[in-house]
Amino acid sequence: MNVAIRKIGNSEGIIIPKEVLDRMGLKAGDNVNLAEEAGQLVLKPIDDDFARQLEHAERFMDKYKVALKKLAE
Repeated sequence: MNVAIRKIGNSEGIIIPKEVLDRMGLKAGDNVNLAEEAGQLVLKPIDDDFARQLEHAERFMDKYKVALKKLAE
């Protein structure tokens, strides 16, 4: 499927066809991760609940890193 890069305000972007969004279970406002893998652009849906949980876990680990390090010994 070919899509063109278009000017959107001061940025550039692509329009993702509705049938692709429907297949992926995405809609306007959803967050996706953009990665470059082997010279290709890859979009992956982001699980907002998981991302929120991961953020809390990282804060917890940072706050209690000394205690966690002692527990790991």
